[in-house]
Amino acid sequence: MSSRIAFIGGGNMAGAIIGGLVRKGQAPSQIDVVEPFAEARARLQQQFGVTALEQAGAALAKADLVVWAVKPQTFKDAAAQARAHVDKALHLSVAAGIRSDSMAAWLGTERIVRSMPNTPALVGKGMTALFARAAVSAPDKQQAEQVIATTGEYLWVRAEEQLDAVTALSGSGPAYVFYFLEAMTQAGAEMGLDAEQARRLAVGTFAGASELARASSEPLQVLRERVTSKGGTTYAALTSLEQDGVKAAFVKALHAARQRAEELGDEFGK
Repeated sequence: MSSRIAFIGGGNMAGAIIGGLVRKGQAPSQIDVVEPFAEARARLQQQFGVTALEQAGAALAKADLVVWAVKPQTFKDAAAQARAHVDKALHLSVAAGIRSDSMAAWLGTERIVRSMPNTPALVGKGMTALFARAAVSAPDKQQAEQVIATTGEYLWVRAEEQLDAVTALSGSGPAYVFYFLEAMTQAGAEMGLDAEQARRLAVGTFAGASELARASSEPLQVLRERVTSKGGTTYAALTSLEQDGVKAAFVKALHAARQRAEELGDEFGK
């Protein structure tokens, strides 16, 4: 891409996107990052060769796209500092919880795309959902897609409130996977495997099962049933999980995550 891109915030998600952009041919000289912490600025400059700024200023006026990668509680203050310099740009937010109505009010523009990525973006395997306000044009959407595509897959949602469900499902989802991997690794060690063997088997199984689900057009239930012989080992494990109410508890947990995502918008979007 030939566009100039500014990042507000230089944390892990910003780093994942910047790394993807540079790998895809974006010139580091065309990327500015506003990051208040000196150590983080030095790391970004050394790792990617981008321009790292301590605070928002007139240099941001050159940006065609501004990526908001700040924490929800700091978004409003960061927007106040940058607003005068970025009113002509397209804005892409990767900040959790902050709704586009709040962004539009703080930034004085309607050209806003809100997204919900997840941490596998760090290794180019992210899953991101995007929502565009009505003023976002088709070329604007394409530009947002080009940026997010450097971190993995993406999809568009038709209603912004769906992003709360996305946050619960895929945004927080990697933590659920790690949680189950921890449990599988612990069980493996308790049954006589060493820790490294158990971890390798657990991670490989999750990765393989996910690839099988991705490659197959069959329902997940069918894929599960194919592994589950009546009276067999998988049947014993799944029966135990059902008796303990694991699926119901897990579904309940995702609803709790969605509710918290909604609360974040209420709490920090004022």
